[in-house]
Order: sequence, then structure tokens, then C-alpha cells
Amino acid sequence: MKLIQGKNINLRPARVEDAEFILGLRLQQHKTQYLSEVENNLAKQLAWLKSYLQKEQQGLEYYFVIESKQHENLGLVRVYDLQPNSFCWGSWLIKDDAPKTTAIESALLVNEFGFGELGYKQAHFDVRKGNERVIAFHQRFGASITHEDELNYYFNYKHEDCLQIKQKYRRYLN
Repeated sequence: MKLIQGKNINLRPARVEDAEFILGLRLQQHKTQYLSEVENNLAKQLAWLKSYLQKEQQGLEYYFVIESKQHENLGLVRVYDLQPNSFCWGSWLIKDDAPKTTAIESALLVNEFGFGELGYKQAHFDVRKGNERVIAFHQRFGASITHEDELNYYFNYKHEDCLQIKQKYRRYLN
């Protein structure tokens, strides 16, 4: 898989060498309280990442490291649960000291990947209840809540909504 280039950041495919960075970010409780838990075990993280890379080779899932143009690791994002008409993205984590535009730019790039590169017409994702900042972020981008359960809100995001938001945030794109 190729590098996805933005104006200030890139999404590059995760590599086995990223296991320590991924584990370090996944262990920051203030960042991951709304994600599934991960065990503090580098060997298990390496094994999980190796199995994940096989899924990527099969075109089933994609895991990206968000990095600066100077190749500093800034965060993570995954594309997974690929369905006939929709892709899911999540596991979105950004370092505390990353530039403030990293969230917007990485969301624009992951949508560009899903809608542009993979050719989907819509995206779906869930956000844990209580994760108000992320819920508000997705709603500002035009995503709609389709339903909810005890744990999550479930969102739908259409390609047309993405095209509109790209115009609004075009200063973040190349």
C-alpha cells in the first residue's frame, strides 16, 4: 500500500517496527478510555501487528501511522470492516503534542482513502457514548447518528458529505 500524502502530514502504512509506538499510544489511558483495552506486552503487540499486516495484504483492513512531513509519528488510524458499500474507520489516536491541525487533516486523508482510493460511497463508524469531542467532531464533518445502543452511537457518513467538507477545509489539503 502506498503513502497517502497530505499538506502537513502523511498516512503511511503501519510496519512491524511501529509496534512500540502503537503500544505506547494505546496505553495512554486518557487517550484510549473509549477504545478497547490493550495489554502492556510488546511481544503480543508485535504478534497482533504481524497478523494485521496479513489482513492488509489481502485488502481487508488498513492500519496507518499518521506522521509529519519530517517523519515524526503523530498518531494512528485504522480502516476496517469493509462492507460492499461502506467502510469503517477508527482506532484514531493522536499524540498530545501533535500540531492542532493533525485531527482535521488525518480525518480528511482517511476519508480520501476510503472514498477515493477504495471507491466507497459511504462510511460507517461507532463512537462510544461520553466521547463528546469525537462525537462533535464527526457531526461537524456532516456525519449522522443512525442509531445507538447502551455503549455506542453509530454514524453514517456519505461521500457527498465528504465532498462538501473538503471544500470547507480545503486549506488543509494539497
